[in-house]
Parts: sequence; C-alpha cells; structure tokens
Amino acid sequence: MTAERRNPITEEMLARLPMSADIYPQKLDFVRETALLIRFGEEAYRSASFLDDRVLGPKTNGALVSLERVVAASRAAANLRPAHFIFHTGHVGSTLVSRLLEDSGGVLSLREPLPLRLLASAHDDLGKPYALLGNEQFEQVLDAFLRLWSRGYDRTRCVVVKATSSSGRLAAPLLTRCGGARAIYLNLRAEPYLATLLAGQNSRDDLRGHGPERMRRLLAFGVEAAPSLHQLSLGQLAAMSWLTETLTQRETLKKFGERVLDVDFDRFLANVPDGMSQIMKQFELAEDAKFLSSIAASPTLTRYAKAPEHAYTPEFRSQILADSRQRHGHEIREGLRWLENTARSSAAATEILNGAGG
Repeated sequence: MTAERRNPITEEMLARLPMSADIYPQKLDFVRETALLIRFGEEAYRSASFLDDRVLGPKTNGALVSLERVVAASRAAANLRPAHFIFHTGHVGSTLVSRLLEDSGGVLSLREPLPLRLLASAHDDLGKPYALLGNEQFEQVLDAFLRLWSRGYDRTRCVVVKATSSSGRLAAPLLTRCGGARAIYLNLRAEPYLATLLAGQNSRDDLRGHGPERMRRLLAFGVEAAPSLHQLSLGQLAAMSWLTETLTQRETLKKFGERVLDVDFDRFLANVPDGMSQIMKQFELAEDAKFLSSIAASPTLTRYAKAPEHAYTPEFRSQILADSRQRHGHEIREGLRWLENTARSSAAATEILNGAGG
C-alpha cells in the first residue's frame, strides 16, 4: 500500500469505488488529505468484527488516494441502500446484534468503520482555531462517506453501520445528514455496566484512553465531576464513562424521537426473539417469522461476537459478571457512590440515575 500514483491499479480502484462495495475506504488521514482504499468483499465484511486496522494484512491490496478525488468519486455512488445505525455505550451487545441482523439475511453490517472515529474527532474541533477542517469541508467528507457506506450488493436490503461507543457523540450529525436513517441505541443500567467493564482484561487502558474525551463531554453537559480525571479510581472511571455515554444516548433519544430505539441489553437477552423483532421493525425490515422462531437456538448466541472462534453464551456472560462482582465489588461500589455524589449537584445526572434505575 503506497501513496497515490496515477497507475492503472489506483485508477481502476477509484473508478470502481462509486459502483462497488468491494472497494472499501478503510482509513482517512486529514493531515495528508488522503484515504486508503482496499479491495474487500461481502464475506470479508461478514467476517470482520471491526473495520479498523485489524482488517489489514501483508496480502491487503490497496492504495492511498487523495481525499479530494474520493469525495468527487462518491458523488456518482450507485447501488445505494437505506443506511441505518447502531449506537451504544460500550460492551453492551452491539456486535452481537449486528451479527444477528446479518443472520436475518440481506443486511450488510459495517462494524466500527475507522473513518467514523476520525470524523467524530474532527466534528469536536469544528470552529476551533486548530481545526484541520472547516464546516463545509467536514460536511463534504461526511456526505461522501455516508454515500460510500450506503453501497450494497444485489441481495442487500439495507446497510447497518455500527459505531464505536464514543462515536455516539456523532449521532446527531449522522442522523441529520442522513434523513431516512433510523437507529438503535444500546445500553445497560449502571451496576451491570460497571461489572461488565471491570471484567475486561484491558479495562484500565480502555477507560483511561477514552477518559479525557469523555470528561470533556461530561463537562459540556454541565455536569461538574469531581475529583479530576487523574484522581478517579478505576470504578469511578467506569462510572464516569457510563454517565457520559448515557447522557449522550439521552440527548440523541430526545432529539430524534422514534427514529432511535432505546435497547436495554439485559432485557434484550431475556427475550431475544422479541428484541430482534423490535429491532427489525425499527430498521424497516420485513418480519421473518421463521428467522425469529429459530433465533433462540442460533449458533451466533453461543459464540463471542467480537471473536466468533470463542464460545460465549448468555449463561457464560452471567458467570463472568458474577465473578466480576466478587473480584471488583469495591470498585463497583466506588463507582456507584461517585454517581450518587455527582447526582447531588447535577440535575442531568439525577435524571439519568432515576430513569436508568442505577
């Protein structure tokens, strides 16, 4: 994969970009003003748990192309399908739901496109002196990627883009620009969320890595959080993450009404056929009685959605949470106490805690 050269391979990929989802814009670079195009395919989309750099390898066939040319090519995009979104607060079953939608047939799932993260960061910077993009440039690039994400295959009924948890802050621009799009927003109550996050091997790195951006968002919601980020315990960091992402979810639900379906993951797991029926209706997919009647025995429910080679059932998840509550009980209590203390000085946090049931 090399910088753009006007060679036959690069020109062929750029020419096919508007017509075929087999040419995938995997990466954006606003510094160099380029996009990485790679050869992909329908089965590759299905296999990929994440459309980040993990899809790249020594045999990846791709080329760097100027962003200007990619935006221009996107204006001729064809084979477009309705595009919808899965937003979520992190570790709440979004990948599982994405895979179950694929199993229903005719859904092309794009799981966590890497450019979406960069677009979220660029949107944060709009209007600031250090922003690399102006408003008009940002809108052009966002429109281009919405068109390119909407390309499908012959049997594709709709495309469902699953965002990263922190990219939920881009929900409003996405749904505003894509007027026909619908979405679901997955979440958990605070206590099971904390138990889930603290069970992860990389929870500390993940929480600290997202911490600064989430704290900035929390302050923008008018929530005065104490103590400072670097003084928060791991459980408090997890609680701050839950509060920030849940506030983001609430704002999205308020702004877009029935275009966004609120999905509690625990309630979903308690009745998967009913949960999938609601989600399919939300995405305007014809209800398939045969699919819904067989979904409880689906092999997808017995594998870890992010790494299907590993067994993972709802029962196994319950065991993991029970173990987390035993091993991290102190941190979970610290996190819940932090939420209660924060709610004493924040009407927004109080509303969230009262509505979410803690």
